[in-house]
Amino acid sequence: MERSEFEPGQYVRHPQRPDWGLGQVQSAIGHRVTVNFEHAGKILLDTSVVMLEPTEPD
Repeated sequence: MERSEFEPGQYVRHPQRPDWGLGQVQSAIGHRVTVNFEHAGKILLDTSVVMLEPTEPD
């Protein structure tokens, strides 16, 4: 299993989708990261395409 730069529980934001709000990583395997966003729900992202920004909760 390939490690990810993200870990479950970590908070992130999607720079191209600020309207999604704060997200919390649910799972991360390699480049596949599932994030639960405040205003968009659970989204599976490919971090080789999307550069998520690590952040702290509001």
